[in-house]
Amino acid sequence: MCRLFGFRSSVPSAVHPSLVTEKNSLLIQSREHKDGWGIAAYGAEALPLVAHGVGPAHSDPDFERVSSRVSSHTVVAHIRLASVGAVELRNSHPFQHGRWTFVHNGTVREFAKHSADIEALICPTLRAGIQGTTDSERCFYVFLTRLAARHPIAHPVPVEGVARALAETMSLVSAITDEPQVQPRSAMNFLVTDGEVMVASRRNRTLFVSTGGARCTTGALPEVGTRLEQLIVSSESLCGGPYWTPVGEEDVIGVDAGLVFHRWSVPELAGDFQPPTPGPTRHAA
Repeated sequence: MCRLFGFRSSVPSAVHPSLVTEKNSLLIQSREHKDGWGIAAYGAEALPLVAHGVGPAHSDPDFERVSSRVSSHTVVAHIRLASVGAVELRNSHPFQHGRWTFVHNGTVREFAKHSADIEALICPTLRAGIQGTTDSERCFYVFLTRLAARHPIAHPVPVEGVARALAETMSLVSAITDEPQVQPRSAMNFLVTDGEVMVASRRNRTLFVSTGGARCTTGALPEVGTRLEQLIVSSESLCGGPYWTPVGEEDVIGVDAGLVFHRWSVPELAGDFQPPTPGPTRHAA
């Protein structure tokens, strides 16, 4: 199990408080989630800048050094508590493919038993990019496969296309790993971005949203179609304040490139999805 953080803003902003100085910052949470960390920040360059560490964030000076320097309109961060895969850099989140970065909080149920079936869902061209041994990285490449089935993934993708690919990933993986009336289910809190679109899902773990202001003080998520100044997504509220709102179980939320808020349910996005038949998946990188 891990903790994830996503930040999307209309203007470049510092994330040092969320990562280091808030009452429940990722640095504080890393006393329990101690098996590595990663931060991805999007700037003027074509690709995000990604930094990883293999030790606890709270005792790694590089975590605070990187955090203090990040000022960006899009940031993804992660602290890891290893459940699948050794504690090593290649297994640290965020995982990256081109402009896409991906983090996961949760565990795929009985991954060792089901890993071959999950890998079979991945386009062979994409499968060659897998570097580590985690369930999380394989879920990322299933997502990329589903996304590439409809969109050239080296180009901007509509937010609904990203959400649909994420929901299809959840449905495909859970169909392999989960059994009726058997607990626990696969936990799949995912967060993915290309620096413009940002989408997150909740399944069997907590997930919270803040808009960085007073909009969420009523305990309600923003209205669909609301243009935000900021969207912050986190596994836990970072300071205990009233403006953190829980995301519903089996919900997918996100913002498009214009920071317009969207919300779906996984059944809504993937309810009529039919698993692909064996054969090549269209991949445009």
